[in-house]
Amino acid sequence: MKITYLKTAIILLGLMISSISCRAQNLPLNTALTSIPNGAHLKDTNNELSPYIGTYKANFNGNEIILFITKQIDKLENSAQKSYYMDALIVKYIVKNSSGNVLQDTQNNNLPNIELYSIGTRPNQNTVLFLYSGTNCSVGWGDIFLKKINATQLSWEYRPDDISLTSQSCPGNPDKTIYLPKTKDLIFTKQ
Repeated sequence: MKITYLKTAIILLGLMISSISCRAQNLPLNTALTSIPNGAHLKDTNNELSPYIGTYKANFNGNEIILFITKQIDKLENSAQKSYYMDALIVKYIVKNSSGNVLQDTQNNNLPNIELYSIGTRPNQNTVLFLYSGTNCSVGWGDIFLKKINATQLSWEYRPDDISLTSQSCPGNPDKTIYLPKTKDLIFTKQ
């Protein structure tokens, strides 16, 4: 009888330990990458992302840019070292020329490989940092900063990173145009 109780106690203890270790760890949104355990969840506990949600418009060099900003809970992020989940802002957009022709449209998932999503906030500066994957062959990949000016306006800054393209790294003849405005202090107005 004592052996059966001992086995049962060991099994129950093992189950308790495994259930505790399997629970995902919730961390604040701006936790440093080096401090994020594999499988953790970065949560928007201070509601820093919600003020940016909405549809915004701006004009730049004759083009109209429309941003559609939504919040995604537990977006999977895979880095070279680990995988984790984070609450993030997702930006889809449409760029139209002065004639109203659509130059680029990610809102309707016409270009599914283009990603633009938040990777952190600077609450004391009312700013959200976004990672932009770029277009074909990663042309234009870089960082975008959106700063909340007031309840209806955002300031845009886009810092594209350089990329070397060869016929091997970017075969064929894809569109390599960067349609997003490469500028600082462009004002987007909420619609």
